[in-house]
Amino acid sequence: MSKRGYHHGNLRQALIDAALELIEHKGPAGFTLSEAAKQAGVTPAAVYRHFEGREDLIAEGARQGFEMFADLMQYAYDTGQPSALAAFEATGRAYLAFARKHSGHYIAMFESSISVNRTPELAAAAARARGVLEQAAADLSQHIPPEKRPPASMVSAHIWALSHGVVELYARNAGTASPFPPEDLLESGIGIYLRGLGLVAPDE
Repeated sequence: MSKRGYHHGNLRQALIDAALELIEHKGPAGFTLSEAAKQAGVTPAAVYRHFEGREDLIAEGARQGFEMFADLMQYAYDTGQPSALAAFEATGRAYLAFARKHSGHYIAMFESSISVNRTPELAAAAARARGVLEQAAADLSQHIPPEKRPPASMVSAHIWALSHGVVELYARNAGTASPFPPEDLLESGIGIYLRGLGLVAPDE
């Protein structure tokens, strides 16, 4: 890993970027604040001007990740029309793409044991990302009578869990051979699940 430099005024972001790179290569528990400082090209004491400790640094990386993730998911949903199902599947593909392209952020968000409620800002960013999937689920279930309609939060949680499982097993773990492309696994899994709930017709 190359040593990062910084310019006056962006030390905080340089430290976040350094931590994310270390997380990607060593995991969220595999680096110290001193390593992050060295990666950013500053002394360890400089870290404490911006963060109280390593968990605060990771939490900020997670917050930025959730903001990016929410933007990507919203864009995928908005451009995945014309059907609600197509838009929903587009969010699944966006999930896989994000995990591959921004693995440091993804690990900080989902594998660091940092609670999304650690800060109000982190909680808000995570809620916005969840909200995209909940809206997608609500749109899909409009044709079902309210008394028979599954909660959008439950449907989105199931889809999120399915997406995360595909990412962990096949999209980021090079040691696990996938029998099919991860995108195909996720799309077919989403389709089976939604059809089982009656949210989409069998021939869609």
